[in-house]
Amino acid sequence: MPGRRCAITRAEDYTVRIAGPSAGPPFTRAVLDVAGAVLTWPVLGPTGLPAAEIHDVGQAQQWLWALYGERTAAAVDAVASGTQAVDLTLPEQPTALADTAGRLALGHWAARWWPTSHLDGIPALEPDVLGLELAALTHECQQLLDESGELEGAELLEEHLAALDPLIRWRQSAAPPRQLDGVLRLIDDAAGSVGLDGETLRRLRSALERNHTSAAAPLDLAELSPRQQEFTLTAGSLRTATGRVIARGSGTNDWCRYPPGFVDAAEDAVSWTAYALGAGRRIEVEVVADIAAPVGGVRLAAEVHVDGGPPNRVPLARRDDVWGGRADLDIPASTTPRIEVGILLPGFDPGPGADDRAAREAVRALARHRLGVAAAPHDSGAAHPDPFLAEIAAASAVEEDF
Repeated sequence: MPGRRCAITRAEDYTVRIAGPSAGPPFTRAVLDVAGAVLTWPVLGPTGLPAAEIHDVGQAQQWLWALYGERTAAAVDAVASGTQAVDLTLPEQPTALADTAGRLALGHWAARWWPTSHLDGIPALEPDVLGLELAALTHECQQLLDESGELEGAELLEEHLAALDPLIRWRQSAAPPRQLDGVLRLIDDAAGSVGLDGETLRRLRSALERNHTSAAAPLDLAELSPRQQEFTLTAGSLRTATGRVIARGSGTNDWCRYPPGFVDAAEDAVSWTAYALGAGRRIEVEVVADIAAPVGGVRLAAEVHVDGGPPNRVPLARRDDVWGGRADLDIPASTTPRIEVGILLPGFDPGPGADDRAAREAVRALARHRLGVAAAPHDSGAAHPDPFLAEIAAASAVEEDF
C-alpha cells in the first residue's frame, strides 16, 4: 500500500504546514506540542503520521527527519525558504518515534477527553496511573521536545508518584501487562535524568534488579482505579411541589464548554422541566455530575434559549451527584415554548459549537472498544496498539463488579 499523499505549504505568517486529515471537533483530535511545532492526530481516524503546524523550522529540524523521513524534512526547509508548496508521499510505515509520539498524544487526549460516564457504563481512568505512563512516554520522546516539554515530563512524574508502588506490585504479580516493565524502566531512567530520588523510586530500582516473580504483597487492581463512591441520583428533589408541567426534555451536553470532571459524559446527562406557576413560568435544570466533579466555589450554569431568543443563564449548584438550578422565564401563557438547554462553565466556555452528537457517540464507541481490548491485554494476536495501563486497570475493575 502506498504512503499518504501530502501537501507542504507556507501560510502568510510563515507557518509551514504538513497537511493531515481534516479536523473535527477538539475532542476528536490528539495534540502534542513539540519543539517548534504542534502535531495533530485524528482520534477517530486511521493512525499514522500526524499533521503539523511548524512555527520554528530550525527547532523542528531536530526531529522532522526522524518523524517523517529525510525527504519531508528537506521539503519543509525548502518551503520555509520560499519554495512553492510541495506535494510528496509520506512514508508508508510510521517510524518508531512517530508511533511513540502518537501514543503520547493519545494519552494526553485521554487525560482531557475520556468520556467517563456512570450512565453509559464507561469507567474513569486513574489519573496517577495514566500520568506515570505519560511521564514515561514523554521521556521516550525527548528528541521531539524543547526544555518546556522536558520539564512537563518531570512534573508529570513528580505529580503522579502515588501510583508507583501499586505498579511495582503489579509487575511482580502473576500476569502483569506486557508493556508495564518497559514503562517502569522508562520511569526509572526519567527520574535519574532529572535527579529525582526518594524511597518510592529506590523501591522501583530495587524491584527492577529482581525477577518478576519476587515476593510481593498481592495487588488489588481496585488500587489502580478511581475510588467509586456510591452513586445515588437525587434527581427530582428540585422539582416544585405545585405547578403544571408545560414542557420537558434533554439538553445538549457539549464537552467543550466545561473542563473535564464536571459532568457525566452521557448524551442524556442534562434534563430540564418547565412549569406553569399561575401566570408565571419556571424552568428547572438537572445535570448528572461526574463522580470526580469539583465542588468548592465553582458553579456551572445552564444556558436556556426560549423560541430561539437570547440566552438566559441559570446558575447550577452541586448537590450530591447532581448539578441543579431553577429560574423564572418570560414565556407567554398561551404558548407551548420551544426550549433549548446547554451546560457551560462561565469564564471557561468557548461558546456553543456545531451539533457534534455523532462525534461524541463515536468517542464513546472508541472508549468502549479500547476497554474491550484492555480486558484481554495478553492477547498478542490482537491487531491493536497496547492499551494504556489505566485502561487495563479500569477494564479489570469493571469485570470485578459483575
